[in-house]
Amino acid sequence: MRPPLLARLGSRIADICERWFPDAFVFALAAIVLVFIGGMFAGVKPVTLATEFGNGFWSLVNFTMQMAMVIVGGFVVASSPPIARLTRWLASIPKTARGAVAFVAAFAMLSSLISWGLSLVFTGLLVREIVKRIDVDYRAIGAAAYLGLGSVWALGLSSSAALLQATKSSIPASLLPVTGVIPLTQTIFLPQSMAMAAVLVIVSVIVAYVSAPREGEARTAKMMGIEFRDDDVAAKATTTPAERFENSPILNIVIALLMFWFLITQFRDKGGIAALDLNNFNFFFIAAGLLMHWTPRSFLRAVTKSVPATAGVLIQFPFYGGIFGMISKTPIAAQLAHAFVSVTTKTTFPIVVALYSAILGMFVPSGGGKWIVEAPYVMTAARQWGEHLGWTVQIYNAAEALPNLINPFWMLPLMGILGVRARDLAGYSILQLLFHAPIVLLLCWLFAMSF
Repeated sequence: MRPPLLARLGSRIADICERWFPDAFVFALAAIVLVFIGGMFAGVKPVTLATEFGNGFWSLVNFTMQMAMVIVGGFVVASSPPIARLTRWLASIPKTARGAVAFVAAFAMLSSLISWGLSLVFTGLLVREIVKRIDVDYRAIGAAAYLGLGSVWALGLSSSAALLQATKSSIPASLLPVTGVIPLTQTIFLPQSMAMAAVLVIVSVIVAYVSAPREGEARTAKMMGIEFRDDDVAAKATTTPAERFENSPILNIVIALLMFWFLITQFRDKGGIAALDLNNFNFFFIAAGLLMHWTPRSFLRAVTKSVPATAGVLIQFPFYGGIFGMISKTPIAAQLAHAFVSVTTKTTFPIVVALYSAILGMFVPSGGGKWIVEAPYVMTAARQWGEHLGWTVQIYNAAEALPNLINPFWMLPLMGILGVRARDLAGYSILQLLFHAPIVLLLCWLFAMSF
């Protein structure tokens, strides 16, 4: 029987991307050249662009380390005996190739509403377990694992912009008089926002299911030269005092309890939502990893296995920091913002803001950082047109995810976990973009009229 049209289209786009879509590092280098040339056309001197590129190169060092630790912490916890058993149980739920793709898509998106880091790592490790059981198209299921970051993550508790606007101490002094404090009830917990998230989840799961090749037509991980094995290492006999320390749970338990004590004080003092940041997220996973692996030797073995997956993050994020520097520290961002805002009317404002956010996100793929660049102009215009400020934040959040379906920046941790290249995921993620873009623009515009 001939595959459905969507499945044929997905396979066709995936094949094209495998041939033509560049490696993520090439994408980053090309983006630098484009921004540099665009900056010169905008009247910025080459020496200024070069200076800001150099200054910005290390601006994402903290974030780079955080993202690397997301991978390491996730690997450590997921490879522990208790979570490995849970992952295997979850992997046993889907029974068919297309069902597995839809299951992974739903899991990725729903978990991303809680934490994009959780979604990225655990969904990737879930895929690794599923492909041991089912002959599923590795490109399709890999792209499904990325849908959390490519669709609804910023409409949930992962939203950097919403969390920033809800925390007075985090709002830049220049922005606070414009927006004030916007509570989460007026951003991610708006009925309109939750409705948009629900629509995107449903549509994405349907597209993922229908577009996925059947088992006989799938390009499996094995066909792509990728294979994951269960490589449990037998415990060595402890013959020396040093080895007894390495295989004793005492230190792991003591340090893990100390770390959990710190986290409890953080949530008590800051409150649940305010304490949900990347540092505490990673801190929790390291503490949980220590406890679940039980011994220092087992913990370090898991860390060693996780480190190769961080390579793309460690080398490429600084280059994106340079791009961020060229855009945010020169007149480029202001000129872009004024160009978009100047052509808005009350009717077109939601669509123009969404388009602007998506386009800028191609070159500044950093939710919180990009919001700081964009917010002063966008929120001022929102006040002028009488738009709901909380919904304007959600317009930004919904559109912020669209370029993620093309830009390999956020794919890097998942690529490391799955052992794939950007071109392997791009075909099916671009297919999702063809559905997401019109839906997001339409809902941003329709729901704006409900306030």
